[in-house]
Amino acid sequence: MISILLVDDHAIVREGYRALLAKQPDLQLVAEAGDSAEAYQLFKEFEPDLLITDISLPGSSGLELIARIKQRRADAKILVFSMHQNPGFAAQAMRAGALGYVTKSSPPEELLRAIYEVYVGRHTLSADIAQALALEKLGSERIALETLTVREFEILRLLVDGRSNDEIAQILSISPKTVCNCHYLIKGKLGVASDIELTRLAIKLNVLDLLELSAPADFFSQG
Repeated sequence: MISILLVDDHAIVREGYRALLAKQPDLQLVAEAGDSAEAYQLFKEFEPDLLITDISLPGSSGLELIARIKQRRADAKILVFSMHQNPGFAAQAMRAGALGYVTKSSPPEELLRAIYEVYVGRHTLSADIAQALALEKLGSERIALETLTVREFEILRLLVDGRSNDEIAQILSISPKTVCNCHYLIKGKLGVASDIELTRLAIKLNVLDLLELSAPADFFSQG
């Protein structure tokens, strides 16, 4: 039996949760709270297996509640169930210590699935938040790609194409040292630590197809 503490400031919403959880034979709602202060006291009293909380609460927020509970019990299993569909809220909740984030617009089955995932210690997101986070991350990676100079981009393209530093130096009529320096700068700009990560990111961003430069090699030797 999984014991649950439910935190939401709307009584009618808690009633809906209560009815949903009551239909599950292995879930037990042991306590409910309408604000973070009450929730913290009830958490200390009942030591539930899992906490489900909203972010928007009277007084201190659900994020502060999560952080406070994680300080008390590092292994606390916490799931956020919120109306906020902005991926930034999900990221903050995860940083605070939540294992899962499900939006209130999700179907009931999504919440139940997340409860079991969080209970066994797995991170989980509702489909809408997962998609939003993926798009946001992809967007930031594309922005990072756009910070590369023409030379850096061409070196990246050749690296992904399997060329060695010496080959790239010969193709672009520059020194191997310049290629090595650019190689290092490229990884820093794209936020990757290894060539494997660099290759994976480049493939994901379609670097090989994005730009087929046909400028003469002496163009790159000028920069």
